[in-house]
Amino acid sequence: MSIQDNVQIVKDFFAAMGNGDQRRLLALSAEDIEWIIPGKDWPLAGTHRGHPGLLHLLQTASAEMETSFPEPPEFLAHGERVMVIGSATGTVKATNRTFEDAFVFAITLREGKLTKIREYVDTQELARASARS
Repeated sequence: MSIQDNVQIVKDFFAAMGNGDQRRLLALSAEDIEWIIPGKDWPLAGTHRGHPGLLHLLQTASAEMETSFPEPPEFLAHGERVMVIGSATGTVKATNRTFEDAFVFAITLREGKLTKIREYVDTQELARASARS
């Protein structure tokens, strides 16, 4: 796969997430995909493995948060690694608190499928928005 192919696969994955197209998400991800989101004290933190973990994470995100992306993210690639750089705003539904988050997704592909996602986010901002007081 070329670098451009890998970037397009990641863009397709993000589009499928935005459209809620579970069939396409699973087709673009390896069965042993691992998605790591650092932090604690907020609903999405943890390590999510395999197709069941991926679907559970996305269902939890949809149930727990409303998120929008004010600008399209930037995609940088080198070989089988694609970095997605952007920002998000949103609300944690349980607390009705808003957040602003800058993020980086470090994504590894193998044979045209996403195998690992390491998400770098503002964990303190997301924990603050998730805190019940």
